[in-house]
Amino acid sequence: MGLENKTQALIKLRGQLERVTYANEENGYVVAKVRVYGRTDLVTIVGNILSPTPGEILNMSGEWSNHPKFGEQFKIKSCVCSVPASVHGIEKYLGSGLIKGIGSVMAKRIVKIFGENTLDIIENSIEKLHSIEGIGKQRIEMIAKAWTEQKEVRAVMVFLQSHGVSCAYAAKIYKKYGDDAIAIVKENPYRLAHDIFGIGFLTADKIAQTLGFDETSPLRAEAGIMFALSELADEGHVYYSHENLISKTKDMLSVNESVLGIAMQSLLSENKIVVENLIDKEKGNVQGVFLSGYHLAETYIAKKLREIRDFVKNIEKIYADTALKYAQKKLSISLAEKQIEAVKAAIDNKLLIITGGPGTGKTTITKAILEIFSLVTGKILLAAPTGRAAKRMSEATGRDAKTIHRLLEFDPVKGRFKRNEEYPLICDLIVIDEASMVDTLLMYHLVKAIPRQATLILVGDINQLPSIGAGNVLKDVIHSKAFAIVELNEIFRQARQSAIIVNAHRIINGQYPKIDNAQNSDFYFIDKEDQEEVLEKVILMVKSRIPEKFGFDSVNDIQVLTPMNRGIVGTGKINEALQGALNPQGFEIVRGGRRYRVGDKVMQIRNNYNKNVFNGDIGIISEADQEEQTISVNIDGRNIRYEYSELEELVLAYAISIHKSQGSEYQAVVIPLVTAHYVMLQRNLVYTGITRGKKLVVIVGSKKAMFISINNNKTSARNTYLCERLCQPEPERVNK
Repeated sequence: MGLENKTQALIKLRGQLERVTYANEENGYVVAKVRVYGRTDLVTIVGNILSPTPGEILNMSGEWSNHPKFGEQFKIKSCVCSVPASVHGIEKYLGSGLIKGIGSVMAKRIVKIFGENTLDIIENSIEKLHSIEGIGKQRIEMIAKAWTEQKEVRAVMVFLQSHGVSCAYAAKIYKKYGDDAIAIVKENPYRLAHDIFGIGFLTADKIAQTLGFDETSPLRAEAGIMFALSELADEGHVYYSHENLISKTKDMLSVNESVLGIAMQSLLSENKIVVENLIDKEKGNVQGVFLSGYHLAETYIAKKLREIRDFVKNIEKIYADTALKYAQKKLSISLAEKQIEAVKAAIDNKLLIITGGPGTGKTTITKAILEIFSLVTGKILLAAPTGRAAKRMSEATGRDAKTIHRLLEFDPVKGRFKRNEEYPLICDLIVIDEASMVDTLLMYHLVKAIPRQATLILVGDINQLPSIGAGNVLKDVIHSKAFAIVELNEIFRQARQSAIIVNAHRIINGQYPKIDNAQNSDFYFIDKEDQEEVLEKVILMVKSRIPEKFGFDSVNDIQVLTPMNRGIVGTGKINEALQGALNPQGFEIVRGGRRYRVGDKVMQIRNNYNKNVFNGDIGIISEADQEEQTISVNIDGRNIRYEYSELEELVLAYAISIHKSQGSEYQAVVIPLVTAHYVMLQRNLVYTGITRGKKLVVIVGSKKAMFISINNNKTSARNTYLCERLCQPEPERVNK
């Protein structure tokens, strides 16, 4: 009875949406201003609205409330949207960016000619738009397509929202499946987790339940296992033990083991997973479960690396002593004993790993090797995992260097790299820098394309964080002892003048850094305990202190690196604060609770082969086109276009995680370090962050947090089997 009365007491309100103040596309929550009939002032409304568009007519039910800070608000309980009828409303509706090809200026022109009949003209007689200045055949086609898609997307949105899906994904689902979107989702909602970036298993599972899928459905069990393995891969694992996988999935799905057993067999028969009998150093015999792609990659890497090592060189014999004299004279250097050992190893071996920290001479060795090999071959390739690392490699060597992705030439039409066994790279020597960043899948594609007769040299720092993607390739290759390895540990005299390099080596060796905060130092520690004070100091350093003292640009030269994404001094909060401090105004697009402005520093957070941009690439938003509903981001001198629906691939990058900074180098680095980051505080994390700074490192935080980091040398173990594969014959495969 009480509920019935409450429902009857709801107030009905009708008005025109004037502007959206805030919209969270993840959950559909909106704060907006509405022009309500009969009221002079605009009304603030709050609640969930399906894809709100200025100009729309809103028929709302809800209740009035008084917010202590924002005053009177109307809280929406339900809302039905309809297209506007007034000239003002139609102009606002079309000018909102809803329809690609129509911005605010074009909307004015159209409505001025057609008035209240505008929407009917677009729906039924769109060719009449030819009479509007600036609208030709191509733009009419664009408007027609966008108008149709908008209606279809709205239908998909209504369907999905009724089954617990947020508005944010409707356009992407429609873009992927087209007019079949609703039918596909009804048939197998678990496909969404695999096909749509940003929709995980948990969201797909909620949709499935509202559609009536049973908890014991085979589709659900199979999707759950695949999701668990994908999550584990995101944590760095190439495989997981069968026992632990079943336990993890059982808890997640709340089903018995027999259901999972049937699902495992189905996945095996479809070749989606591979199960192998492995020998774990600690646990003995283990049944390892791999996603099939990772199993293929790891076994192939082991096979191909051995082939490269054992195959005959394709170049004439190099005499080491003569070559060394030549290289040293050409470069006007005198190589140290360990450097000579490394150069000789490159001459004598088909596969070589050179590892060492900053200031140990890796670049000098690489330059000497390149000089020597260039005497006998012109077929030399240089590559690194990221654009910044490739650029740095090119600057250091004076030779062209590419990212590995660009070296392998991705074909967006076929959805794969062009370079492979059938169409290999043309090279007699290939040098890969920042090899610690290369994950299992990228290494697989790389070695597929390397001819067996080529010499492969991997250069990297084994003490850095492992790759963001699954695997621990460099460490596994080194630990296998199956290849020639030169480990550099001596800091050269010139490098010893840098407090950054000296302290990086102290930290990795378990010693507290030397801190004197001298006027001419390149390493500073600012002692702050309170997180709010740390945040305030970080903003001050980036905005004014460092630019004023050292002349570095706040956006282009200074990079904030954090141990974590969350918290008061995580990447999220620091980015919001720095955006407000460095780029507070201008045209902005709001997507998923994020604000994007022209001039913002942003980072790509997934590999997008079609755009030729990759996880970790950083750029600046150079322009925004409301009519086209696109923004352009300048990344390494290239302007990359993103549609509004693709913006979740970009995040603000005034601050990024230390993990994401691997392979990059910045003029100045600012690192907040607090005890609240406890779970992430590890020696190699702080070491990696510090070694990203080229000319200046400023740490703001507590000495206790620094001590915790230095004393924690336990890195999170990753389940990989590459080391063992390189040392022994291929293990028994259960599902042969």
